[in-house]
Amino acid sequence: MEYVLRGASALKTLRETRLSALKGPGEFFDYHRISRPADMNEATSRISYNTRYFSGNYLLIILGLAIYAIITKPILLIAIFFLVGGFAAINRLAPESIQVGNQTITQSTLYIALFVIGLPLLMWASPVWTFFWLLGSSAFIILFHAALMEPGIESEYANMPDNTNV
Repeated sequence: MEYVLRGASALKTLRETRLSALKGPGEFFDYHRISRPADMNEATSRISYNTRYFSGNYLLIILGLAIYAIITKPILLIAIFFLVGGFAAINRLAPESIQVGNQTITQSTLYIALFVIGLPLLMWASPVWTFFWLLGSSAFIILFHAALMEPGIESEYANMPDNTNV
């Protein structure tokens, strides 16, 4: 129960911090603001500003690519469900030894069987390749968008001191 509450609070924090900064599609795909940066300094400046400004949108891109990767590799999804579901089932259904005929099956025996079957299945699903594909494709899309998108007029006022106390 504690894990569920901790996960729910982490999800709430994620929603409040990252997804509250979500920009609309009109602003994210504003083709009037797309231009080639003049030099590497300008590209770096744009990437720095846009990754903060569009952080919620970029998080959605990463989540979308992760869902796509899992949908296109169903064996990976099966392997993850098998390992996570098996772990949960062993914890819930067999906390103590089970007597089957002359054999006593312990919880550690069930874990060994789960990993002997689950880990080769997981390795066959190539999670490392999927992780690096996700990392590379999301980095390419995010950096490409952030470098080409000119910062809005609000970026000029972001670094100015607050003079409301004058």
